[in-house]
Amino acid sequence: MLSIFSFNEFIALIFFCAAMTFSPGPNTMLTTAIATNEGLRRTLPFACAVPFGWLMIMLACGFGIGALVAEIPSIRLGIKILGCAYLIWLALKLCKSKQLHEVNPARLNMGFIKGVFIQFLNIKVWLLAVTIMGSWIIYAEGQPSTNPDERLMLACAVVMFFAFVSNMSYALAGALFKTWLGTGKRLVVFNYFLAALLIATAIWTLSI
Repeated sequence: MLSIFSFNEFIALIFFCAAMTFSPGPNTMLTTAIATNEGLRRTLPFACAVPFGWLMIMLACGFGIGALVAEIPSIRLGIKILGCAYLIWLALKLCKSKQLHEVNPARLNMGFIKGVFIQFLNIKVWLLAVTIMGSWIIYAEGQPSTNPDERLMLACAVVMFFAFVSNMSYALAGALFKTWLGTGKRLVVFNYFLAALLIATAIWTLSI
């Protein structure tokens, strides 16, 4: 690893990916909602889809597509609007989940393929990938890098690791609440809370 990145670069990449992936966002809110309502097992396809989708976006940025997203306002706005609309739609569906036994796999309907697809509507992922490309792949401590391909491969591995671990951490937290939330109206209140967070995330997304 240290033959590809310097020690300082690698530590900085670790901290950056940890901060970006563990901070609340569309993916972490969705994994919490799925795990709470449908159980940890139903979360696995989506939790695996997130790092795979991020890998595709990282590779797309490696081919220069990320620069278009970062520099052309209409493309960024289009991604933001579609992503926000999808988050709001999911929030409305979540509000309809009143009891645990009423929730079935079709309720949130978040499988692997759809999970990969919606990563392309997450502007936060695009900005993460573009930042990594500019700070760790193309340049090495302020100078043009001599091994961009190796850097991209290692950075993709780091990003995928944190994408999976962060989402599974939120899923585990949601699954631990599952039994407690099955009593009374707790699930209803919690789902409304998660729905509000999804809508807040959508609004925040429009501001970045």
